[in-house]
Amino acid sequence: MDDSAGASEGDSSEALREADLPTVIEIVSTGDLVLDVTFENSKATLKSARKAVPRIVVAPAAMTRLGFRVDVATLKRQSKYFEKLLTDTRFREAKAITAALAALSLRNVKPAVAEFKDLPWIQITDDDEATLYAHRDAAFADLLRILHGKAATTSPVTMQFVATLAVLADRFDCAASISRFMSSGLKFKWPITQRKPLPGEDASMSRNTENVLRQKILVAWLLNQPVKFAAATRELIMNGSCKWTSFPESDGQDEPTWWYLQDGLEEELQHRRECILNTIASVQRHFLKLYTSRTRQCKLGYDSSAACDSYQLGEMLKFLTNKNLMFLVDFSPASLDSIADTSLLQIDPVLATLRQCPSYQIDKNHTNCGLRTRILSIVDFLQALLSANSIPIARMQWKTSRHTATWIPTDNEKDKEGVPKLFRFTRAVAGDQRLRFEHAIGADKFARDVFTAPDWNWTAEE
Repeated sequence: MDDSAGASEGDSSEALREADLPTVIEIVSTGDLVLDVTFENSKATLKSARKAVPRIVVAPAAMTRLGFRVDVATLKRQSKYFEKLLTDTRFREAKAITAALAALSLRNVKPAVAEFKDLPWIQITDDDEATLYAHRDAAFADLLRILHGKAATTSPVTMQFVATLAVLADRFDCAASISRFMSSGLKFKWPITQRKPLPGEDASMSRNTENVLRQKILVAWLLNQPVKFAAATRELIMNGSCKWTSFPESDGQDEPTWWYLQDGLEEELQHRRECILNTIASVQRHFLKLYTSRTRQCKLGYDSSAACDSYQLGEMLKFLTNKNLMFLVDFSPASLDSIADTSLLQIDPVLATLRQCPSYQIDKNHTNCGLRTRILSIVDFLQALLSANSIPIARMQWKTSRHTATWIPTDNEKDKEGVPKLFRFTRAVAGDQRLRFEHAIGADKFARDVFTAPDWNWTAEE
């Protein structure tokens, strides 16, 4: 770091006094430093803010400049960012503070009683790229109040405000202080994003709902809220994301940082969801393959017949296609249009639909030849696996040991013989005691092994 490194964040106090000074908010009335912050808003952010609150009294501006009188010692103690910026003499800001305080000392003026224009001024520029939130000045003011042991003044406290506060805390490296305040001082009720749809209502998650859910994940990640982080990541995995579509349509819109979660979270969440969907889909693929093979599936003994297998295959295809769990395509490119976008397909309803599979009979004697008898125990098994703690991401484990927590495979994840591990469903596996108790030892690893298997055999009799 050198002088040029600090030039983007600050200029000397002498240069500032030549210009008109902004309105100063006294975070601490006896503070010995003024942060001169310019908040820049893009046209899209301003438009979004006016659209959200059409009758807003004071419209946000493209650029807002405010001063904040603060205490240097407190900032350095609470924020590693400010500790380096205001202490390291390789930064221009640190030199400006030393010079301004020396000038006050020569005049026998203590910083605590000095006029704010005589204090050292440090310039900071904050843009809206990360949050697309037009009222970051209020969030930044509350950030400084919290760091100085004061209460936040913003009301009402929204999820957008809290997400912006978390992003600012991450930028200025003071997340620990904001996290403590979140747990005790900030009266904020986390919004509920998971709900049961009304009859006839689209069950998929709306973009606005997903926006709030992603904000919850980011805030919980940045501000050390492990319980809320686990719940929110599980919710996104189970409900999907419009960002994970197989048919992307680029609209060129700028998006806030939580629409692509940092630190590998976005890739991990999408991969875990794909693993779960692949596992569930493998069940119906397995039985379709069996009933289209030459191996007789009818279990009536001497009266077993190929006609029964054909009947069951037809009824199975009819059920899966009518429930939109399977899409018939042919070799024509146009047939791909019949495939639905499953990026927002909810996992729990898929299992509930599979459980509704009727018990078809070609005649009264063929009572256990169909799919229902064979699939119910598998659905129960998968439902039990989805309640395991391995489905959501554990914040501490992801923070400290990501290579052991990730589901994304590495090249050397094979068994001793170098062959990918096939998962075989047996009656013993279906009755595994780890699936009967919540938080059972080994249940998380068991669930992960099943969902990340390269292939599955769902015939329990084998």
